[in-house]
Amino acid sequence: MTEVRAERLTAAAFAPFGAVIEASGEPDRVINAGLCGRWHDLAPLDVEGRAGISLFLAEPRALPHRVDLVERHPLGSQAFVPMTEHPFLVIVAEGQGEPGPLRAFLAGAGQGVCYGRGVWHGVLTPLHAPGRFAVVDRVSDGANLEERRLAPAVTVVV
Repeated sequence: MTEVRAERLTAAAFAPFGAVIEASGEPDRVINAGLCGRWHDLAPLDVEGRAGISLFLAEPRALPHRVDLVERHPLGSQAFVPMTEHPFLVIVAEGQGEPGPLRAFLAGAGQGVCYGRGVWHGVLTPLHAPGRFAVVDRVSDGANLEERRLAPAVTVVV
């Protein structure tokens, strides 16, 4: 079985797959009569149709983690913002046609991700309960999910 070592999630390392969502540094703007900082437009949404906000509750996984399924959404990007301070695993596959080699990232407290449109990625993989996430993605009708089974499976370690 192939093994992939999870790396720390950074904007530069994740850039080929999408955007890291995090409030780093000082806010871009100050709003609400100076009482609120805003980190503006952290991840582009790219959807055909209508985008919406959903809540997901995923079962936590353990490391090492076996990956045998990846998916992508050809009609829109997909953003995951954790609603807890727990880390989670972010798994992506290189390649645009069929999924290529996997890369894995460990998202730290306060980080989320936005997968670019059509990017192959693993399923939502929280490492602690509750695996609660706010998800912003395409909610219009139509086929927006492609899945591929990986054979052999890949094991992600830290």
